Amino acid sequence: MTGPARRVVADAAGRAAEILGGLPEPALRTPEERSAAAEAHAAARRVRGVFLERHAAAVYAELTGDLSRPLGLAELCAAAAEACPGLVPGPEQLAADRARPQAAKEGWEVDQGLFAAAVLRGPREGLHLLEAMRRPTPRALAAQDAYRSAGEADLGSVRLERREGIAHLTMCREDCLNAEDERQVDDMETAVDLALLDPAVEALVVRGGKMTHPRYRGRRVFSAGINLKALHAGRIGLVDFLLRREMGYIAKLNRGLSDGGGWWERPGGKPWLAVVDGFAIGGGCQLLLAADHVIAGADAYLSLPAAQEGIVPGAANLRLTRHGGARLARQVILLGRRIRVIEPDARLFVDEVHDPEEELDAAVPGCADRLRGEAVAANRRMLVEAEEPPDAFRAYLAEFALQQARRIYSPDVLGKVGRFAAAT
Repeated sequence: MTGPARRVVADAAGRAAEILGGLPEPALRTPEERSAAAEAHAAARRVRGVFLERHAAAVYAELTGDLSRPLGLAELCAAAAEACPGLVPGPEQLAADRARPQAAKEGWEVDQGLFAAAVLRGPREGLHLLEAMRRPTPRALAAQDAYRSAGEADLGSVRLERREGIAHLTMCREDCLNAEDERQVDDMETAVDLALLDPAVEALVVRGGKMTHPRYRGRRVFSAGINLKALHAGRIGLVDFLLRREMGYIAKLNRGLSDGGGWWERPGGKPWLAVVDGFAIGGGCQLLLAADHVIAGADAYLSLPAAQEGIVPGAANLRLTRHGGARLARQVILLGRRIRVIEPDARLFVDEVHDPEEELDAAVPGCADRLRGEAVAANRRMLVEAEEPPDAFRAYLAEFALQQARRIYSPDVLGKVGRFAAAT
């Protein structure tokens, strides 16, 4: 059915590749050559957009065996590259861009964003993809026996420890203030999977560990957000970081794991507590918007510096209006307002504020213990259903996939990432 249309896509991709192949590497192009490259990409993307508008559901059905086979987003993109040449970048194109800093990439990930957005726009296909992304990772399944036996796991940038029915996830990128990159997203997802799979765990605690960074040596820090040095170096991928983070471990914290069972037997996740030391910037602040309970040291602050970084702050645009209303959301996201946890508006993010030296550590066990219990888990599931229906999250992510893909290759972002990386 889509054979002739696929040939149109392949032909358009071939014409673009011929033009791009006659140009120097992206970093060496003149302004005129950059304009020629941009027009070549735009022409091919117009054809892809029309194809996806008409045939995304058919392609998804083919790749997933009419939705009988769950594929994560990375797997789905790889399968689409093979089945529909020219629709999304192939492994050689992605590998070439992967070796370049962000400002010197060709920008093939934009086409992955176009494809992901088209799939997520379809209610049936999009919800199926979101379910697939909430499956336990192979890494977690391989590690669960050892973790359950020992009651702990050191995953590299995250340490997991079970104590009296509570799973404690400690983010421990000591050198970079828990700034997230692909490694930390993978470690966090593995830790979340292990905790959710563990029948002995009733609730989770997420907290930052003590830092070795010179400015915060020996002090706990929650999160400095996205790792801007990694973004500058080209190691923050659209599929493997920006989309996986939202559709993977944060979605699992919010809604639980998908294990392939029927809708009547799927678990709904476990209650979890966020403990904020120092600051929760960017992605750290995004985490708080999904937490069931948040406590913080009185010296902590929160921010979502999306305007300064030039990118979209994950699902914060969806969730922050629910927490604080439209006016506060615009102040924080559009204007970069920083909120100290002792301000009245901070109570829309944080449930309890404690003295960081004398009270915060002591408050954690009691807060976590109050989140235990089957009735708490069932009711938090119903709260999530009411606050963020799956279809609302799917529709938001469809637009997020497209806008974030454009943002990370926009001239203003490419001009900023180097300056931000040098300043950290």
